[in-house]
Amino acid sequence: MKIAIIGNGISGITAARHIRQLSDHNITVISAETDHFYSRTALMYIYMGHMRFKETKPYEDWFWKKNNIQLKRAFIEQIDTANKILTTKNGEQIDYDVLILATGSASNFFGWKGQDLNGVQGLYSYQDLQLLEQNSLNCKRAVIVGGGLIGIELAEMLHSRHIPVTFLVRESSFWNNVLPAGESDIINKHIRLHGFDLRLNVNLDYVLDDGTGRVKAVKVKETGEEIECELVGITAGVHPNIDFIKKASDIETNRGVLINHYFETNIKDVYAIGDCAEFREPLAKRRPIEQVWYTGRMHGEVVAQNICGKRQAYKPGPWFNSAKFLDIEYQTYGVVMPQLRENETSLYWEHEQGDKCVHMVYDKTTKAFIGINTLGIRMRHHLFDKWLRNKASIETVLENLSAANFDPEFFVQYEPGIIQQYNQQSGAQLKSKARRGIFNMFKLLRNTN
Repeated sequence: MKIAIIGNGISGITAARHIRQLSDHNITVISAETDHFYSRTALMYIYMGHMRFKETKPYEDWFWKKNNIQLKRAFIEQIDTANKILTTKNGEQIDYDVLILATGSASNFFGWKGQDLNGVQGLYSYQDLQLLEQNSLNCKRAVIVGGGLIGIELAEMLHSRHIPVTFLVRESSFWNNVLPAGESDIINKHIRLHGFDLRLNVNLDYVLDDGTGRVKAVKVKETGEEIECELVGITAGVHPNIDFIKKASDIETNRGVLINHYFETNIKDVYAIGDCAEFREPLAKRRPIEQVWYTGRMHGEVVAQNICGKRQAYKPGPWFNSAKFLDIEYQTYGVVMPQLRENETSLYWEHEQGDKCVHMVYDKTTKAFIGINTLGIRMRHHLFDKWLRNKASIETVLENLSAANFDPEFFVQYEPGIIQQYNQQSGAQLKSKARRGIFNMFKLLRNTN
């Protein structure tokens, strides 16, 4: 059986690897971006000089031939699902028996005047990184339009080369469409502490041309101010990279390629996974489009099982994610919405220095633990996954919170203060089940399972 995979990101490559483990099918991975799979999350470290591109490739170049996975550098322009033929930009035709769409995301551009000028770009692909190298040469100031994780990464990248950055963020607080007020405010302060010019409640009006086709400034819609710059980074989110699928196939789409819980599209033998896929019926407490590295990996694992005759639905378990805002680490487990829902209440603890916090959400009536955000404190995924699956109470979580501390022997412990705040808030008399040494930490971790 011939299997064609369009896209060589984490989803497509995971699917290829797992299909190979389960079968001897003919596998071809097609990508117009790079010859080999690389870690997209490491793009910033290449620019900052911490890594070379070859060091972002998880597998040696000989890995693919050894495992009989064919790699093809090409851009697919048309998908003929009736005859099972792909047509490349150069007119070459590739036949398949099973097709997996793993085409990832693309940066959002909202039709601003001047967005096509030289010096205006997004940050998603390896080509974007190469373009940034050119656009940031002799750059005296950059403007980043939009907040979120890509925006903060781009700011850190430019900061490493001493390029001043102005943020234009339309929200009233940084990433407050995802983060509750406490966490978002910490990030606001942290961004400004690092010297970035953070402008909230403002929108890009248009980008000004210097007369040669390059950017010379941006205009702020609300104030009319013109900010001179040589680089404009567009980081106002991403969308599924499916334009060619909409134009060149009969595969059903909405924002993404529509799929069921087995990653099947409306066309037999055509699947979609990763950032480009949209569930027709989203799983409970999860979004219809999951644009996260680890979910892309899980998509690839499950679709491989289905293609190889071991049919199973996608059951990812409780939501989690992690990221960095400059030098503050962020983790989330379960569901913590920007605004509490009707049945929810919360415990918010913030360190006196204002650079760390723990925000727990739980059910008002049952006290069942619903989710947690942490900033500046690293926690263990394994325990929170168990607590969420078992519907543990907030008090069980708090009493055993020290077991979730990722580096308990080497970092300051904040659990007593967090529990004290809960006791004051609720009238409870909880105490932390503290450890005495690394042995007791592992014992507690084992018992909590």
